[in-house]
Amino acid sequence: MTGAPGATAWQSQPHAIVERDGVRYTLLGTAHVSRISVDAVENAIGSGDFDAVAVELDPQRLQAISDPDALAKLNLVDVIRKGRVALFAANLALSAYQRRLAEQLGIEPGAELKRAVTMANERGLPVALVDRDVGLTFKRASRRLGFLGRMKLMGSLMGGLLASDKLGEEEIETLKQGDMLESSFGEFAKSSPELYETVIAERDRYMAARLRQSAGTAREVLAVVGAGHLAGLARHLAQDGQSPEQTRAELEAAPAGRSLRWLMTLITLLILAMIGWGYYQGGAELGRQLVKEWVLITGGFAALGALAALAHPLGILAAAIAGPLKPIRPPGISPGLFSALIEAQVRKPAYGDFLALRDDAGTLRGWYRNRVSRTILNFMLTNIGSSIGVWVAGLRIAGKVFS
Repeated sequence: MTGAPGATAWQSQPHAIVERDGVRYTLLGTAHVSRISVDAVENAIGSGDFDAVAVELDPQRLQAISDPDALAKLNLVDVIRKGRVALFAANLALSAYQRRLAEQLGIEPGAELKRAVTMANERGLPVALVDRDVGLTFKRASRRLGFLGRMKLMGSLMGGLLASDKLGEEEIETLKQGDMLESSFGEFAKSSPELYETVIAERDRYMAARLRQSAGTAREVLAVVGAGHLAGLARHLAQDGQSPEQTRAELEAAPAGRSLRWLMTLITLLILAMIGWGYYQGGAELGRQLVKEWVLITGGFAALGALAALAHPLGILAAAIAGPLKPIRPPGISPGLFSALIEAQVRKPAYGDFLALRDDAGTLRGWYRNRVSRTILNFMLTNIGSSIGVWVAGLRIAGKVFS
């Protein structure tokens, strides 16, 4: 796995060589926060021994580390309308975590991956981005965790995002031997088999399949990957019998999760049934009272969520109106959607808000100061308030019907 003393720079770093189907794959294990890893990549590609380069990146992450203004080019309204707010918030948390690392360690996380792509392009070598789309990885992880797991996941992301203390030596060493996505999820990653399976093990299989699929006519392929993936990737690359196409199809599918939506829908139907029972047993007077309770509680909690995000008054009003309409709202249409769309239109983010987004996302005050992140907060807190409102309304109505 590692070279002997006196070997060239890249050979002295963790690596593995796997030969399959006439192609020799050299897997170079790197630390995403190490200048030594950048030097090793430069030495390996500069040696002229390889006729293709693969890196542990997907197009979205490559754009993020290559283009500092990538966030400024986003259409926030489209992000909201297409239901990508949670993914956007996760990416924002990851970006802020990387910025924190860069400030402390003096090197941009993923610098060796960026350098590998740059050098390969300069030398006219084919470049393959073999990692799975980060959004798909997050979606698969989220759907496997269930509601409480998702809350812990978001809590870990936000905890790492807003932490102001410096990373300890032990944490830095763990990061050097691990994976950037895993590290950004904090302590939760260590105690969650589901998260580990999706973030690490699945990506080992996926990258092995992509390497086999993207080799083309190359016979000497250098794959630059995080050290935490080295052993698993080498094993799958050597042993997997499934075709790369089958593996990708399996690991790119978004499995049906233990969705909170169905639970909330069931609760809503039960509440409506209780209101109908109230009309039947207690007459119009009790029925009207139960409907009033539903409207006031669900609308009130949705509005409180919007208020907690310091939403525009029109956004708060939209949340209050949309909250009670859950029984007739199409799936994916939420009070947070209406409120956030109004926020984005009335308080349109300026170009400077997008440019400052990475820095502002590192503090709670920054989240409220920046119009982009405050719109995201508006969406999330309004929907959290709406969900709480449904539970409270259900308990309140059940108490009156069965008392």
